[in-house]
Amino acid sequence: MSTEPPQYPPPPDDDNDPFRKQPPQPPQDSGSGSPYGTPPPPPPPYGGSGGGDPYGGAGDPLAGMPPLAESGKRTLARILDMIIVGVVVWLLSWAFGTNEFDVDPDEVEYGKSFGQSLLAAVLYIAYDTFMISRTGQTLGKKWLGLRVANLNDGATPTLQTALVRAAVLWLPFAFCCACIWTAICGGWSFFDKPYKQGLHDKAAKTVVVSTG
Repeated sequence: MSTEPPQYPPPPDDDNDPFRKQPPQPPQDSGSGSPYGTPPPPPPPYGGSGGGDPYGGAGDPLAGMPPLAESGKRTLARILDMIIVGVVVWLLSWAFGTNEFDVDPDEVEYGKSFGQSLLAAVLYIAYDTFMISRTGQTLGKKWLGLRVANLNDGATPTLQTALVRAAVLWLPFAFCCACIWTAICGGWSFFDKPYKQGLHDKAAKTVVVSTG
């Protein structure tokens, strides 16, 4: 009888296991300028400080970001968007028989329709929220080379951020003030420093920048 121990196949090589954690690699000396050294981590897309609190954090959140948009171009873009959505509101109001003003042939009486104002506010909020959360641009902003961006990192606003921004701008439209509030909210950017924010931008912590 042989006294040699039984032979077993070698264990599988763990280095080929894709689910096995790999040991950390030793750091490379990048100070010598070697082309094989570990490169430094890339900077954040906007802002040298990597974001932080846009209202009191260290560093300038606008560093590395495209220039802020002119308030006049922002106003023109908003007017274009209001025309686009306003046409849709008018067509729906006409289709469902909801008129902004009821006119009596004998006695002219103007009664504001809450239904139409609510419809307009809902459509404006939906339009703004959808477009801004996708690309940061409504049609008016796209045509004029503008984009909405997060103040802290320059990224496209999330759906929640875009909703907050749109609601602050358009929700009062259905209940009071109508265009007066919209003008005040958006016109705030003419006087705001240093970020040229409207009141809706301040609520959502966003800015509008140029893309051209």
